[in-house]
Amino acid sequence: MTETRMGLLLSLLAAMALLLGCGGGGGGGSAPVVTPPPTPGWVLTWSDEFDGPDGSLPDPAKWTYDIGGNGWGNAELESYTSRPQNAVIQGGNLVITTLQEDYTGADGIACAYTSARLKTLGLFSQTYGRFEARIQIPRGQGMWPAFWMLGADFPSAGWPQCGEIDIMENIGRQPATVYGSVHGPGFIGASLSTSYALPSGDLADGFHVYAVEWEPSQIVIYLDSLPYATYTPASLPAGGQWVFDLPFFLILNNAVGGGWSGAPDGTTVFPQTMLVDYVRVYEWQS
Repeated sequence: MTETRMGLLLSLLAAMALLLGCGGGGGGGSAPVVTPPPTPGWVLTWSDEFDGPDGSLPDPAKWTYDIGGNGWGNAELESYTSRPQNAVIQGGNLVITTLQEDYTGADGIACAYTSARLKTLGLFSQTYGRFEARIQIPRGQGMWPAFWMLGADFPSAGWPQCGEIDIMENIGRQPATVYGSVHGPGFIGASLSTSYALPSGDLADGFHVYAVEWEPSQIVIYLDSLPYATYTPASLPAGGQWVFDLPFFLILNNAVGGGWSGAPDGTTVFPQTMLVDYVRVYEWQS
């Protein structure tokens, strides 16, 4: 990264940090829209501000859904639905609500929880850029919120050949810790996963900006203005393939249970909500 670009980047991040300090909120109320001032170099290419009427569904021109309760490769316990009970616009946020309820979807699989998993597959994808979302995550044992990306060739190439970039993952038993990871052929486990823990408080106490800046041969993952994880082809283990040079699409979800997070227990309170103030994608134009 050139010194000029780094200077512009730092200016943008400083402005974002200042705005978040003024506008961040806790609790379940509506979040003020935070719009960083234009910065030379970063050009907005796609966004959803979730400004639709209260009670409306996510914009079908921007989002579609994964549906069902098949465990999703992680032994998850929820059934994902497209119902407004699980994903709706409210107070300028996308609200993903996770419920404890007996539910059998069209796949015939009975689950004890429902939630939502939204994606832009077939609607939007991009190679390289800054991908960010301002999110207040849910809390509690068994919660597994995520903001992540898969290669747009996922339907044909499959996983892990398509590649995966996890911009934000949290598991409820580690309420202060965010994980930023990449996965691909030859590195599908925890070998390329980095965490950062807040010095005080929990991530669910308020909104944070989770972002990735993805360039050819470099992926940097941020919590607010802090770059805490950097990956390059040199980071890969022997036999790993760098597959991060094709378009990727976006995913937002809150899972329940799974081998990593563990199941909810008697301390977990339902319903839980994941609030998304906005999702924005930029490309760099020098």
